[in-house]
Amino acid sequence: MTSGRALLLDVGNARIKWGTLDRGRIVRTGSIRQQALQESGFSVLVSRLPRDVETVLVSNVAGPGFAAKLAGVLGIHCDADVRFARSEKSAFGVRNSYRQPRTMGVDRWAAMVGARAELKSALCIVDAGTAVTIDVLDRHGQHLGGQIIPGLHLMAEALKNNTSGISELRLRPAKDVSGMALFANNTERAVQTGALNAICGAIERSVRIMRSEGYRPGIILTGGGASRILKQLDGKVLHRPNLVLQGLAFMLQSR
Repeated sequence: MTSGRALLLDVGNARIKWGTLDRGRIVRTGSIRQQALQESGFSVLVSRLPRDVETVLVSNVAGPGFAAKLAGVLGIHCDADVRFARSEKSAFGVRNSYRQPRTMGVDRWAAMVGARAELKSALCIVDAGTAVTIDVLDRHGQHLGGQIIPGLHLMAEALKNNTSGISELRLRPAKDVSGMALFANNTERAVQTGALNAICGAIERSVRIMRSEGYRPGIILTGGGASRILKQLDGKVLHRPNLVLQGLAFMLQSR
């Protein structure tokens, strides 16, 4: 169990999020787009991060090359050990269903750990990022499996790149598109509502199937696209913007 301050990082394909674990609480959170690093280098990231931490724990899905660069930069900046979380077969109250646990994206694993640490019920955990992942647990923490589907931008990109007459999607501010508002009167809006409906439909069907099998899942939503999806789902949904960081924090505090 860590007793000092720790820096937690959730490195995704499009965005990097961070927070400081201090006295059991995640504080000083922030985020930056990967594009900013590509344009300005790692200095634009480390200038925003604290130095006075004893350890650094990272969830990274941006590849081994990025991990190596990040470890070097953070090691110098923080003068602390930089560790990378890995998906495991069984740990922190969660049992992985994958035959090869390391092939599961560590962000999914950390999100499950964070969700399980908060709720001991059956769970449907949705991370709406570049891709949308849906993972389900029973009340004992057994992973029952998951799904991966394209996120809003990827769906729109697929249409733009493989059809004619569809331009790049410009996401508008999140708002309710329930009822007949789901049906758009222009192509751009039709793509946006269609992609949103596809994602919400996948989530709602997953929950419906779990209920038909006798589970009563709590639904936890995280990721950059969560605010758009949250408004469209029926029933009680918990929004946890920093769920991966919560999972990393629990990992540190449990060892």
